[in-house]
Amino acid sequence: MKAAILYAPHDMRLALRDDPVLEPGDLILRVKATTICGTDIRVYRGRKTAGIRYPSVIGHEFSGEIIASGGSETYTPGLRVGVCPAIPCGRCTQCLRGLENLCPDLQAIGYEIDGAFAEYIRIPARAVELGNVHVLSDTVTDCDAALIEPFACVLNGQNKVGLQQGDKVVILGAGPIGALHVKLARLRGASRVIVSEPNAARRAAALQAGADVVIDPSAVDLRAAVRSETRGQGANVVICAIGIPSLAAQAVGLAAKGGGISLFAGFSNGELGTLDVNAIHYDELRVTGSFGLSRRDYEDALNMVTDGRIDLRDMVTHRYGLQEVAAAFAMAESGAAMKVAITDV
Repeated sequence: MKAAILYAPHDMRLALRDDPVLEPGDLILRVKATTICGTDIRVYRGRKTAGIRYPSVIGHEFSGEIIASGGSETYTPGLRVGVCPAIPCGRCTQCLRGLENLCPDLQAIGYEIDGAFAEYIRIPARAVELGNVHVLSDTVTDCDAALIEPFACVLNGQNKVGLQQGDKVVILGAGPIGALHVKLARLRGASRVIVSEPNAARRAAALQAGADVVIDPSAVDLRAAVRSETRGQGANVVICAIGIPSLAAQAVGLAAKGGGISLFAGFSNGELGTLDVNAIHYDELRVTGSFGLSRRDYEDALNMVTDGRIDLRDMVTHRYGLQEVAAAFAMAESGAAMKVAITDV
């Protein structure tokens, strides 16, 4: 099969490799769509190395069609499926406490297990057994299904920070993740959704996603603008949707007393930030991290898309074939696209 093989940081090439081998309980999928994540770019550039092997195939946001089954009566050839890529052990303290995304033995498709920038992918029996594989409704497109994974991560982040109806919300960054945060905050009944983004095209995309106000932080005093939009109080929830440490410090100054701050986006190894600890203390701010997703997050996100509560159809702005993987990554890295998909058509 053809696959985009990551040989080393900055070195990913299309090449031929053996087709995946079906073992008892496994599934083999023909990959239908894979979307490029900001984390994929960090892996490609060597800024994220945890769980990464060389050579390997990355790609964890995907959908596919079953072409071979290792014995399952439920998952049969011809079915279209989406897959939660995070496979927990199910036995450790974190898993038993409902924090399976923090499982120390977590394995993930696209990291420890070869991913979806390829013609075919093997879904291990363990993932099939745990229910990571979901049959798709005809109403969910292949690209929509690939986007369930990042949307589920957004759902996890908003659950952690406690975003609720009536909240005034500030989202720092209007890339794909920021746009998904806008969509979900609007669904949850946020009374005001304010987005800070220096890129004009992405500010327009944030408005399309449902933001009430977009702000260019390079043109105005962001703190003053947020205070003006929130009657001088600040935001109940501030979400850092870009992994820039200075934004974490900025977020503290945008929050209302008793507000929550979500450090949603990942940061590169070794990056440190400085926070105003007095403001956190005296204003009783809650600062939460958010990493990945659980199987429940994935299922909940899929149900929202299947039921039509969240519309992801405008998220993919550029499509490429697998043979164009280099161009696809260049487009995703340029910031000129919203979400870039590699499809089989």
